[in-house]
Amino acid sequence: MEINISNLQKKYGSNTALQDINLTIGKGMFGLLGPNGAGKTTLMRILATLLDKSAGDITINGIDIANRKAIRNIIGYLPQEFSFYPKMTVYEVMDYLSILAGIRSAGYRRQNIISLLEQVNLQKFLRTKVRSLSGGMKQRLGIAQALINKPQLLIVDEPTAGLDPEERVRFRNLLVDFAKDRIVILSTHIAGDIEFTCSRLAILKQGLIAYEGKISDLLKQAANSIWTLVIDRNDLAALREKATILTSVSEGSKISLKLLADQQPFPRATPAQPTIEDAYMKIMKGIP
Repeated sequence: MEINISNLQKKYGSNTALQDINLTIGKGMFGLLGPNGAGKTTLMRILATLLDKSAGDITINGIDIANRKAIRNIIGYLPQEFSFYPKMTVYEVMDYLSILAGIRSAGYRRQNIISLLEQVNLQKFLRTKVRSLSGGMKQRLGIAQALINKPQLLIVDEPTAGLDPEERVRFRNLLVDFAKDRIVILSTHIAGDIEFTCSRLAILKQGLIAYEGKISDLLKQAANSIWTLVIDRNDLAALREKATILTSVSEGSKISLKLLADQQPFPRATPAQPTIEDAYMKIMKGIP
């Protein structure tokens, strides 16, 4: 199973949303990271055959993206915003969507639904109405419906937005489990979601790929640009002219800082181990 994207472009009139996108994605978790408006959702919608490309070539498992019926038979898609009929129960929603997916056998539908709900830990909520579910439970139901046809490719767009920290961790673990024998593309603007789930990623910036490769290599690129420093509050204004402040922790009259700079920004600054968020910020700021 492999996705091949070559010279992809997407234009809306005179506005270019995606330009010269070249990616090869294999089995496992693949992260797509970038700020809002970078083109992530546009790319996801093109892969899900919900949006036509302007130029370029895309194949999924050797199937051209133009063959929508064949592509839709092998993919599952969880968009950033989705909704279910609030008065339906969890089981009724899954059964209805299974029928729409072309599964005619009532016996198989039930067996498949129970199995999927067990995978997302919703088996105890078969008769619970959708309107009574928490945000995290609705996200898990969204994953279950995306897996109805046992897709080889699962696309999830900003899946943890709005979730509390506990639900985010649970949801990330769920995606990792699903990715063991399929491709899962995780599109997000939250660097931590990528760091804890993916080994490879692409960073989109204004419709272009600013980085593509291993997370470990991305961290190496940022190794000489991250610094820590404790300063007096009175020195903060002067420091802002020399470096980008990534994090700050108040310590009485002093402040503990993590900084982004292409060289030592202050005599007492010491090198620090970068996180993926630090490396991401380096790319967004255009620091070499």
